[in-house]
Amino acid sequence: MRVGIGYDVHAVKRERRLILGGVEVASEFGLAGHSDGDVVLHAIIDSLLGAAALGDIGIFFPCTPEYKDIQSTILLRRVKELIAREGYKVGNIDVAICAESPRLSPFFDQMKEEIGKVLDIPKQKIGIKATSPEGVGPLGRGEGICAYAVAILEEGNEGFQHPFRQ
Repeated sequence: MRVGIGYDVHAVKRERRLILGGVEVASEFGLAGHSDGDVVLHAIIDSLLGAAALGDIGIFFPCTPEYKDIQSTILLRRVKELIAREGYKVGNIDVAICAESPRLSPFFDQMKEEIGKVLDIPKQKIGIKATSPEGVGPLGRGEGICAYAVAILEEGNEGFQHPFRQ
């Protein structure tokens, strides 16, 4: 078993859709970013890459034209393929989102379904929760949203034999 942690934060940007966990969330604002700004999936990506000791999101998906405004679900799918090549499968994911607004709990089930679909795991293996910064700091003033994620990887990608592991 391998464990990884991920974190991401993006500033609020008006006139942009808010995408979290691969789901469009009803909001008056979105998040700035080179891709779609999905802090939830970016934190998950970093947690998966960290658990596999492969680095971070910027190594695989730099701020180049190829990734401009790309859907983070596409990036997550590519990371799933990377960890599979290393001989791992996702055990479970846990995410904490920190945002002053909007209210996110009505979207948790959709997020779990979308993440589960991309990673080929049941939504029961995905935890998502949100907390408010209670008006403290830039996040509390509504200037951004952040997410933390923890991932567990298990050895044993069915049918895959890693060339360097016995």
